[in-house]
Amino acid sequence: MAGSTYGTVFQITTWGESHGKALGVVIDGCPAGLPLTEEDIQIYLDRRKPGQTSISTPRKESDQVEILSGIFEGKTTGTPLSLMIRNTSQKSSDYSQIASCYRPGHADYPFDAKYGFRDYRGGGRSSGRETAGRVAAGAVALKILSAIGIDICAYTEAIGPVSIDYDRFDKAAILTTPTCMPDAGASARAESYLKECQLAKDSSGGVIACLVTGLPAGIGEPVFEKLDASLAKAMLSIGAVKAFEMGDGTLAAKSRGSENNDAFFMENGAVRKKTNHSGGTLGGMSDGSDLFFKVHVKPTPSIFQPQDTVNRDGENVTIEIKGRHDPVIVPRAVVVVQAMTALTILDLMMLNMNARMEYLERFYRR
Repeated sequence: MAGSTYGTVFQITTWGESHGKALGVVIDGCPAGLPLTEEDIQIYLDRRKPGQTSISTPRKESDQVEILSGIFEGKTTGTPLSLMIRNTSQKSSDYSQIASCYRPGHADYPFDAKYGFRDYRGGGRSSGRETAGRVAAGAVALKILSAIGIDICAYTEAIGPVSIDYDRFDKAAILTTPTCMPDAGASARAESYLKECQLAKDSSGGVIACLVTGLPAGIGEPVFEKLDASLAKAMLSIGAVKAFEMGDGTLAAKSRGSENNDAFFMENGAVRKKTNHSGGTLGGMSDGSDLFFKVHVKPTPSIFQPQDTVNRDGENVTIEIKGRHDPVIVPRAVVVVQAMTALTILDLMMLNMNARMEYLERFYRR
């Protein structure tokens, strides 16, 4: 199948299925000399793996990463990095009842329409488990970006009707609350709301926000490879994401130019902005201010209520989905958003190296 490769210079290809023997990613374009261990990658996979809280699927996977190639004496060699995560807790029998039916909200029907065949065990390639490979690759990109002073912080802003209070923002809470909310009070309310959803055999959606600091101005291309357009594509490639907002997002459509424009000023010899309605991009390029965007995630489509659908024979049927499913996708998707942001920014920064003659001269002239 086409479409499993992302990036131009720092390029990744994910592989594997939800109920196959393993899944993973091949990274091509990683520079040589980066100190890298499996532990560097594992800390991010541990945030994505299932079965950790009462608001995630009870499927238990260790999600242990194995580096198969591209490392020698603890550093990258510049050759392709191959990373593998073995599946150890598949229960394919949970899906036997829907082998001939199309689950509402899932990719079953379009997969059948496209290929005439589908792996019904957990969705195959369309499963959210595919994102484990993205997170593994994103961990490498995040380490490279950290080395040049760029930080990416993603977190849950809202679950259902419960939103965080930015006056109570606690970055450390992102890694300690089961919701990945930087507000412990909001997290507790969101957990109560999710218990109501579970009792009703239902699920919830939510909003993930992402803040990038330390990004220099001029990253991104001014036409088709815009920074914000590239981020939008990256975010919407995450299965459950249904909308993307840069900066003020949809609120910009309701404002006036005098309100939406960000005024510039000089501070310590550098160009700054008084506000950041644009979210850190202008004309498709970073403007030197913080990058800020949000993604909106739909409710988990696998719910335990009876649902109307059709089968492959064209008959109207009713199904009740069994198995192990998250009541909300958002908390486990936070690190996926962080990873895809890192992959997008790093690739565009590498592309930016050909933007000026002086960059080549500085590197190659002796």
